[in-house]
Amino acid sequence: MLWKRQSRRTFYSSALALAAALATGAWAGTGAAGAAEALPAINLQLTPWTVIAREKGFFKQEFDRIGTTQINLIASGAAELLGAEAAAVKGGAIAIAQRMIYPATVHRANGLDGEIIWVSEPSNRYRAPILARADNDNIKTIADLDGKKFGSSRISCYWSSPFEIAQKAGLPLDSREKQGRIRYTSIDNVAVAISSVLSGATDATTVHLAAGAAATGAWLSGKLKVVGRSPDDGVYVNNAGRVTYFARRDFVDKYPEVVKAFLAAREQTRAWTFDHVDEAAEIVARETRVPVEVAKFQITHAGEWEFMAGEPNAERARNAIKTFQAWYIENGDDILAERKLTDAQIDAFVDERFFVGGQYSIYN
Repeated sequence: MLWKRQSRRTFYSSALALAAALATGAWAGTGAAGAAEALPAINLQLTPWTVIAREKGFFKQEFDRIGTTQINLIASGAAELLGAEAAAVKGGAIAIAQRMIYPATVHRANGLDGEIIWVSEPSNRYRAPILARADNDNIKTIADLDGKKFGSSRISCYWSSPFEIAQKAGLPLDSREKQGRIRYTSIDNVAVAISSVLSGATDATTVHLAAGAAATGAWLSGKLKVVGRSPDDGVYVNNAGRVTYFARRDFVDKYPEVVKAFLAAREQTRAWTFDHVDEAAEIVARETRVPVEVAKFQITHAGEWEFMAGEPNAERARNAIKTFQAWYIENGDDILAERKLTDAQIDAFVDERFFVGGQYSIYN
């Protein structure tokens, strides 16, 4: 019950903070009248790295110099569904959002007029494993999921990773058009997906183990086990499992210096965090209301994604999208097949101004 009460407080506090931020005109969406004017305030996601950046002054250092003096960190709340950050960007509630590259691409295909302003290095086999209940002796490997129930968020790594694992094992997931060998249902809330596995309603799921209280807590308490991982040479690890930051095109065009300041603050935060893990974990625990051991796991686990290194080359980032889009469509991705992005659309989606050689690059 303690976790439930804390989550509700976080959710309601976040809603009040968001309303206050919007009332002051903080961007995203409405702010300075012209490109030459400073953006006085900005709304960003409350995440492990952003709370560190605020606490240690990295946001202040980078944003003060361009006149952005109010940084509002907006918590999503425990009840929020995966993918809500895309709607928040589109509607102007937050300026810059984090999303893995596969769902970010789907959001663009669904009409979000946004741009990717940062892409991570390739992923790894630890980021999005297939998980089953630890005491379920009937599920030990991916082969044991034949005919079983799998629940996860469809437009996320929680589908793109297990989709590849299952496909290469000859056990495709159900789609809207065709029944597969594994019964798939979309569950867009991590806590619900995990609870479903623990209760026996579903047999397996996929989440990022470092995704917060629900996922990390269940893993650290020994309630879950890994029964499948993405192949090291696969499309998820090398292409679809990358992290991105994206923003509305009009915001990026109007405030490119703000975007650069955000990315520069992230780089400083990342370097400091790895040199001060214990102190960083204390900050994350306090500001995101999780136990210290959960916070430390979010920083140090091989599958973490908050502190990944960036991909400096825009063309490699574009090629990653083109590669995974082609592979998923070829293997039955019903969403991308209906809304395939052209090469020109993908090229425009990755804003080269923020990559090496670009006018606003942090890599120059």
